[in-house]
Amino acid sequence: MRTAYSVETVRAAERELMARLPDGALMQRAAAGLAAACADLLGRVYGSRVVLLVGSGDNGGDALYAGARLARRGAGVTAVLLAPERTHAEGLAALRRAGGTVAGTGAAEELIERADLVVDGIVGIGGKGGLRPDAVPLAAAAERSRAAVVAVDLPSGVDVDTGQVIGTALRADLTVTFGTHKPGLLVDPAREYAGSVRLVDIGLELPDEPELEALQHADVARLLPVPGAESDKYRRGVVGIAAGSARYPGAAVLAVSGALRAGAGAVRYVGPAGDAVIARFPETLVSDRGPKKAGRVQAWVVGPGAGDDAATVAEVLAMDVPVLIDADGLRLADAGAVRARSAPTLMTPHAGEAAALLGVAREEVESARLASVRELAGRYGATVLLKGSTTLVAGPSGGAVRVNATGTSWLATAGSGDVLSGLTGSLLAAGLSAVDAGSAGAYLHGLAGRFAAGGAPVGAHDVAAAVPRAWRDVRDVGVAG
Repeated sequence: MRTAYSVETVRAAERELMARLPDGALMQRAAAGLAAACADLLGRVYGSRVVLLVGSGDNGGDALYAGARLARRGAGVTAVLLAPERTHAEGLAALRRAGGTVAGTGAAEELIERADLVVDGIVGIGGKGGLRPDAVPLAAAAERSRAAVVAVDLPSGVDVDTGQVIGTALRADLTVTFGTHKPGLLVDPAREYAGSVRLVDIGLELPDEPELEALQHADVARLLPVPGAESDKYRRGVVGIAAGSARYPGAAVLAVSGALRAGAGAVRYVGPAGDAVIARFPETLVSDRGPKKAGRVQAWVVGPGAGDDAATVAEVLAMDVPVLIDADGLRLADAGAVRARSAPTLMTPHAGEAAALLGVAREEVESARLASVRELAGRYGATVLLKGSTTLVAGPSGGAVRVNATGTSWLATAGSGDVLSGLTGSLLAAGLSAVDAGSAGAYLHGLAGRFAAGGAPVGAHDVAAAVPRAWRDVRDVGVAG
């Protein structure tokens, strides 16, 4: 599992460690890891042209010391000082002793155009509000150039704690971060600026509970239900699907398809699309008597393609089992009824639906995804899965937010969310908590999307069909790991 911690937590851990180490030792650890990552990216260090963009903070010092190491290996290293009077003096001296040179900002764009590697050491983890005006042309030059760009700890101009990008930020091909991941490296839109992320261990001692958690194969493998020798369909869990309408029967079919492939012992369907469901999936237990009379169910999914059927949404919310609310169900659900529930509730909005629930513009949610998912979870007393290029899952009582980035842009297709709802609802019925079901469901759904698409357009039914492959991949790699 990857974890991310806030600036405040990281700085406290750094202070504690520096108190036990000789002066400058922590920066040397960071610089050694940074230089190694740069060398790996260059392939051939000797004769390469490296430009350091150096700000006034410790990130600038890290860049200077790393530049000195590259210069000693034969690279031509030039430091562009954005704040000469506040440059890290010892780092600059080390660079000069190693044969590195210094240039003013006037020559920076030409140097960047000829560089093989640009090291972004402009702003550290305390930076806010985008790049300063004098740094904006350098960011543009780096983006235009053919040079690889390596960010020191995080791309300059992004907000490390929130993942927001307000103004101009520098895009990196690789971010070398120290001690721990930071939230902005895992959450969009800042994540898009980070490129690949390489973590360098510098010996920080961090609290048990992080700000963010990102599950990996082994973590998801431990969550997935596996039937035992004595299992029957009820022990494995029965998920109810209340979805679809005369206008949107496909939503019901797709939700059922996701549920059937996600480990539940049986799927009960209630709604007007019963004929379409049974024609496609004859193993589904179809009922036309409403959720209360559908039979034994360990969790419900309500809302995909429901149109204006508020009565069914209300009936499901009144049941004392876990409930997943998606799509039209989010619009139709009474907020008071959601907050009053004693059984777990999982809401799965995309950014537009989240914006409607919060009463803000969609752009506000997209630019502040971490704050938005936390606010929704607190306001509704529910677990919230906020869909997107990075999916976020927040519980109603605070704690670490789960982040998932297994998906692909090809998942932005009609019906994909219906498959996710059925899949995740099945995991709820199997006994997973709302946070675990949401996290594992998003992980499998994203992985299935990648397998189904293979870099080409894909339909939601293809994603559902690829869920077993994703499941096997997680289990095989996770167990082997």
